[in-house]
Amino acid sequence: MPFALAATSGLLLAFSFPSFGHPAFAWAALAPLLLALQRSTVRQAFTLGLITGIVYFTGTLYWITRVMTVYGGLAPVVAGLVNALLIAYLALYPALFAMVMSRFASALGPRSLAVAPFVWVATELGRSHIMTGFPWVLLGYSQTTVLPVAQLASVLGIYGLSGLVASVSAALAYAAARNLPPRSGVVRRTPGMAAYRPLVVTIGVVVAVGVWGSARMRDNALTREGEPITVGLIQGNVDQADKWDERRASGIFREYLDMTRRAITDGAQLVLWPESSTPFYFEEDRPGAEQVRAIARETKTPILIGSDQIDRSTPQTKYYNSAFLVRPDGVTGAIYRKMHLVPFGEYVPLKALLFFAGPLVEAVSDFSAGDAAVLLPVRGHFISTSICYEVVYPGLVRQMAAGGADLLTTITNDAWFGRTSAPYQHFEQASMRAIENGRYLLRAANTGFSGIVDPYGRVRARTALYEPAIVVGEARFVRARTIYSRIGDVFAYASTLLTLCVLLLVRRRRVE
Repeated sequence: MPFALAATSGLLLAFSFPSFGHPAFAWAALAPLLLALQRSTVRQAFTLGLITGIVYFTGTLYWITRVMTVYGGLAPVVAGLVNALLIAYLALYPALFAMVMSRFASALGPRSLAVAPFVWVATELGRSHIMTGFPWVLLGYSQTTVLPVAQLASVLGIYGLSGLVASVSAALAYAAARNLPPRSGVVRRTPGMAAYRPLVVTIGVVVAVGVWGSARMRDNALTREGEPITVGLIQGNVDQADKWDERRASGIFREYLDMTRRAITDGAQLVLWPESSTPFYFEEDRPGAEQVRAIARETKTPILIGSDQIDRSTPQTKYYNSAFLVRPDGVTGAIYRKMHLVPFGEYVPLKALLFFAGPLVEAVSDFSAGDAAVLLPVRGHFISTSICYEVVYPGLVRQMAAGGADLLTTITNDAWFGRTSAPYQHFEQASMRAIENGRYLLRAANTGFSGIVDPYGRVRARTALYEPAIVVGEARFVRARTIYSRIGDVFAYASTLLTLCVLLLVRRRRVE
């Protein structure tokens, strides 16, 4: 029975995210696991949490196997093994959550469930930072499209939203646990509706957040502030196999130039190309780069371009995944180098241990990480850009917004993902950054989804997958700051501190 409950939590977590899931599952996802932990030892809890984590991350990260097979040159079995290692590592965080909650349950009984949301948030914070972090499909992301509730992220960030969602599971588990016999074997039942009071209070809080969030969206103040700008997003829909094919390169580049001219003709005052969109190194191919600069000069339009960069200024040549802002005068105004690299995509972690994945190690480009959150000057303002998956790091984007970015952008190449859940997950996680920071977010993706998201998370424009597209629409430079952009992830760190304090308290009781 406990193993079935743990697996059920894993399934509910997996089904909380797109493209095949629904946000409603998230609210009860942790309840089965939490109920099972009320009667488990710490050792048993580790196994239960591991089961939950394996099911959770297998259901949401299954697409990584395809990426390593198609683009990493691995046999499907080997790719599956590498992905299984990543999933097993990520599952350690739900396992740690389970161990802590089991220890609390043994000392405090069902009352321990009051701190479950904070413990969960603490483990998510750890997952986001340890070993460079992997903050994909945090629990709060399940509510990105539930906009009234998602507005909480403008105050407490994604971790606050995770805590709110987890609190409902904790209240559900409390109602069920109060009718279970305690570990001593003496049956103590809570009379009447007392067992359901935490659930009623928690639902009341969720409703209050939703009402407040709806009012915030109706007020709509952030969409009336600041200087408007018409933007153009270019979606070239270039297959990975074609981008570096010399026979296709010139045609791909001409198409990008033509689409850029059409976007500017339609009124675009800023044009974004996707990540690594040029079939050459932008700084290395003078004729190609000059054609881009010529369009910028002729139309007086800044163009943001994703391209790889070579740095030969150091003893050992370094490669960067970069974004170049070409100013209206054709000069490169600023260069941003990607700071959070994709494991197994741009570098291979623990290469020595992955000796059996030789083709992957050889196929993956060995990029270096940038070391500065460079802002890009546009029309008297600063904008930020995040390249590909680093947009799922809330602290990085907040750092840019707090540093003066009035408009958020992200450029990506999701061609790697194929027609899996990954492009849907990626777009929704990027959208959360708009809510947190109260900024418009522009997303240019090679194969989709490209789009414009307003400061409340409403998607104003979005392309289809795997179709060439040009999006021209309005955004604004917004300078007002949300509470989250001012205080950052205080809630997550406070949750971690609270977890540690309760651990110390429980340990002291045990010693006494």
